[in-house]
Amino acid sequence: MVAILDVVALVEDLPENGLRRGQVGTIVEELASDVFEVESSDNKGQAYAMLPLRADQLMVLHYEPSESL
Repeated sequence: MVAILDVVALVEDLPENGLRRGQVGTIVEELASDVFEVESSDNKGQAYAMLPLRADQLMVLHYEPSESL
């Protein structure tokens, strides 16, 4: 499940947008069921991409172990 402010990574290349698999972004808005606005920024916080992506194009990144595992 994808939610607002989740950190995500692309699971596919998007050459038409200059993005490749593994690039990281943040969910900033839910546009429709399973469609989210994702903002990608560089290490200085400068946004270099903002585009709508389907949930199946994204993988949520986790920084702590799951309590259920």
